[in-house]
Amino acid sequence: MIIAFKKYTLTFCLLFVFFGIDTMQSQDSKSRLKAQFALGVNSPSSDGFVTGFEGQTYNFPSVNLGLQYMFTPKLGAKLDYGFNRVKNQDNAQEFKLNYTRVNAQAVLDVNETLNFLPPRLGVFLHAGPGYSIVKPLGNYTENNISFLNIMAGVEVHYGISDKLSVFTDVSYIQGFAKNFNPIQDGFGAFNGNMLTLNFGASISLSGCYFCNQ
Repeated sequence: MIIAFKKYTLTFCLLFVFFGIDTMQSQDSKSRLKAQFALGVNSPSSDGFVTGFEGQTYNFPSVNLGLQYMFTPKLGAKLDYGFNRVKNQDNAQEFKLNYTRVNAQAVLDVNETLNFLPPRLGVFLHAGPGYSIVKPLGNYTENNISFLNIMAGVEVHYGISDKLSVFTDVSYIQGFAKNFNPIQDGFGAFNGNMLTLNFGASISLSGCYFCNQ
């Protein structure tokens, strides 16, 4: 698990450096600091549950909070927090759990590549390592687990004004958790991967989104 995570992290760092060198040479505007909030749904992988304690395919809510800083017009980084609630399927044992994560991610603005998009529509890619914490509720609180993760996603923004945009984010979180041993450790818990779909708002705290357009 740790070896695989290190390989993912090394690849992420190399990509970050590569894009950083490329975009530092073409910087033509002020850096931008943005606060983001998003709300949506999550879909946990079925193999993250033990038999009899399967979770619903789609769960509400999924909440994301983050701060994003663009070092150049193309390249930035963000630190974000995610909260996800998961509940049992109708035919499974009753349980609820909280899945939270913190991730440090690189952010890549690909609008120049997608130059056919309308002026106020923007696309951003993000990826980076993080840490996940799963806390079962109710009768299974002793089955807390935590593990490393790496996530990647895409955001599609629409600018409402120079300071505000609304966006849709689709992200996949790959977890690096151990198998439940003994199996009772997995009652009411989760050690798999997760897909999230969120809708939110991004507020520029310095600079503006479309100053150069």
